[in-house]
Amino acid sequence: MPMTNLTRAACAAALVTATMTIPTASQASEHRRCPLPTYGPGSSYHPTIEPSDFSADVTNPWFPLRPGTTYVYTGTKDDQPALDVVTVSRQTRKIDGVRTRVLQDRLFLGGVLEERTTDYYAQDRCGNVWYFGEDTAVLNSKGQVTDRSGSFHAGVGGAQPGVYLQRGPEIGRLFRQEWAKGQAEDRYRALTTAASVTVPYGTFRNALRTEERTDLEPGVVDNKYYVRGVGVVKELTVKNGTERLHLVDVLR
Repeated sequence: MPMTNLTRAACAAALVTATMTIPTASQASEHRRCPLPTYGPGSSYHPTIEPSDFSADVTNPWFPLRPGTTYVYTGTKDDQPALDVVTVSRQTRKIDGVRTRVLQDRLFLGGVLEERTTDYYAQDRCGNVWYFGEDTAVLNSKGQVTDRSGSFHAGVGGAQPGVYLQRGPEIGRLFRQEWAKGQAEDRYRALTTAASVTVPYGTFRNALRTEERTDLEPGVVDNKYYVRGVGVVKELTVKNGTERLHLVDVLR
């Protein structure tokens, strides 16, 4: 029986879907050398970590962390003007036996420091970036710490590290970026590596767009845009929220 246009379209769609989910030969080889954790319930999520396979030197092209670099973002959060300043420090710290790169993140709302966070990242030998924890503090108008929820260190109290970003993104594959029950439950998946994005810092094509969710805020969906050689250039809430940040400048 001749194939109808509808049948052809269905077959084409199936082929695209299959191509998106089947790893390439190079990805399969990478997975053998650097096994990545399977997404699953947090209670059964225990990635295997060999400290000697990791480095604090994060060179992933989608998320390069060059010591001494500062990223400046502006936008809105909680209906207030927001300024977010992220600095890649020259410091490292051992978390769960792994030497991690220390990032300092300062969020200002309405010109007042609202939150300060120290993040810990490391890269495996295949170029995948992992997240090993954070120390976060919410401040009141007097600069006093009012909340430290969300803080966790991998290897402490059952907390586990997660894959923050693959070197070669597999479209649609889910990863836990972190795991500490009730504190850190972010997950993400890559949506496309062909996104276009414009921010004050510039206009870019072939950007990586990801989707992030957390069970701590059911129903909220965020998107992030990454540009090769730069890193995160835009993040915004696309469902049940209005938060958005755009890259304004990169200081080195």
